[in-house]
Amino acid sequence: MGDTLLTVRGLTINIPVGGGTLHAVRGIDFDVDRGETLCIVGESGSGKSLTSLALMGLLGGRIDRRATEMQFDGIDLTRANARTMRALRGDRMSMIFQEPMTSLNPAYTIGDQLTEALLLHRDVGREAARARAVELLEKVGITAAASRLGQYPHQLSGGLRQRVMIAMALMCEPELIIADEPTTALDVTIQAQILRLLVDLGREMNMAMILITHDLGVVARVADKVAVMYAGELVETGSASEVFNAPMHPYTRGLLRCIPQPGKTERGARLGTIPGIVPSLVGGVTGCPFRTRCDQVVDACRQAIPRRNPGSGNHEFRCVHETGHRMAEESPA
Repeated sequence: MGDTLLTVRGLTINIPVGGGTLHAVRGIDFDVDRGETLCIVGESGSGKSLTSLALMGLLGGRIDRRATEMQFDGIDLTRANARTMRALRGDRMSMIFQEPMTSLNPAYTIGDQLTEALLLHRDVGREAARARAVELLEKVGITAAASRLGQYPHQLSGGLRQRVMIAMALMCEPELIIADEPTTALDVTIQAQILRLLVDLGREMNMAMILITHDLGVVARVADKVAVMYAGELVETGSASEVFNAPMHPYTRGLLRCIPQPGKTERGARLGTIPGIVPSLVGGVTGCPFRTRCDQVVDACRQAIPRRNPGSGNHEFRCVHETGHRMAEESPA
């Protein structure tokens, strides 16, 4: 850890819509070190997936992406042309998409789709590429791997398709993997297997990973660092232990109240909820976007919100309350 691979500063994404401009992502900052797992967590619609697509250069042409700095191992992603991004994608940066059935091409076999990136980015023949595909299918836990190469996506279960997506992302041994809700459509048992697989492979290959999810239970098991996203902003960032043991932002504490705490939540006890809905991000956005749902709101919440550091490492949060004064009672420890 400590060798920074990805640096993002001031990332902003604006989307023209019928009623004006949707300010989907608003000035977010984060870093990812080699071999590190950063989990970006938040409700649906908070901007997590758009952030990942912005990093990969996969946003649509009408979407305005800007950043004061977006560096991948010294490469300026804000200035990278289409050729540079094509060279990075699938080689040094890979992405595991949320729904493999819509990400895998139904007209091509698993073998053709697995070998495509390796043939494009490496000087290897088809036999070597297919051998690599079989090796990775076996590594991700798929039996009879060689016979799977001739199958089509619809012939595989959801869990197998997700494993194929992981194998595809690993074909060129990338330095960074972005996993966008990789277990959403899977049952709980398969979810645990996929997450453990990702973590183990990341450690084995010293890959950095950005895991995008809304499940804090998942985050607690795999994260080195956590970034909590709400309404297009990062409202709290820090190490996993800092964010879970000393949550400073009211939204983070609200999310933690919504999940059972091992050894603390009694059987049959009612879990917490966050009232209200995420505000519209069309048009101007001022003050704290969480203020309409927060039980600590004050007049200052309508003004510009400062970024604060409680004094423990890189732990930061956006709130007018300097010390997170209700944190001690509500922390899940």
